[in-house]
Amino acid sequence: MKLRHFLLTSAIILSPVPTLAQDNSNIEGRVEKLEKEVRAVQRVVFPGGAGKYFEPEITTGSQPKPATEATPTAGLANLNGRIDSLEAQLASLTGQVEQQENRLRTMEARLKALEAGVKEAAATPVAATPPAASTTKPAPSAAKPAAKGNTARASAVAAIEKPSTGDAFKDNYEYGYRLWDAKFYPEAQIQLQATVDNYPKHPRASFARNLLGRAWLDDGKPATAAKIFYANYEDIPKGERAPESLYFLGVSLTQMKDTANACKTFNGLETTFPEESAGRLADRLKAARSSAKCK
Repeated sequence: MKLRHFLLTSAIILSPVPTLAQDNSNIEGRVEKLEKEVRAVQRVVFPGGAGKYFEPEITTGSQPKPATEATPTAGLANLNGRIDSLEAQLASLTGQVEQQENRLRTMEARLKALEAGVKEAAATPVAATPPAASTTKPAPSAAKPAAKGNTARASAVAAIEKPSTGDAFKDNYEYGYRLWDAKFYPEAQIQLQATVDNYPKHPRASFARNLLGRAWLDDGKPATAAKIFYANYEDIPKGERAPESLYFLGVSLTQMKDTANACKTFNGLETTFPEESAGRLADRLKAARSSAKCK
């Protein structure tokens, strides 16, 4: 509004009537320059999409046609309308920038809350169970195969074929998967732990570590499973099974009755992996959030 008052006052008080056409031309040139600068800012802030938020340009065709005579009223009315439009555009630009900044601040806050919640959750079961991260083998008493004391079980485990394709990682992982799928969880824990320990840098190590966590979770030991899932996400955050490990970490925490951290983990999963959360994990995530009574 100060700009408009300045222009109006300058045009009326400082400019003699005989040279009004020349002064109006100078003022209009300055306004046109300001319009171009506003459009440039608009294109930088919203590249390729400025027109979605407000009128992208101010054209002289949209302004009232000037009177046939260069009267002060006609010239000033034209400039007044154009300045009003400029002010509206600047206000709209400012509002859009503030909205974007607010969304970024919100996202950063949610990510920090997730990190704090997950670290707290990972530390919780330490005193209750022995460490079971990828670099530490499970306690022998917890993962002792029941086959040694049960002939029928031993026969059933022996009946599961061990793959032999020549790909060592694939064969070991596949055998661990078959044991897990047959619900021989202690045997699967030992097999998968060995796979993780022997091939820590393999491109599909994320799969083996995630399945190791599931072998513990399905064996009724969510505290140990939670540590494994968190370690998989923390060590290989871009691994193919990092989203699943975050999901199962939340499930483990729910089973441990730590629903507050479980919900933080589910929220973080949606923020960190939006495509997976809305895709392959959508149904399971919805059910898990309901089980944890997340708001």
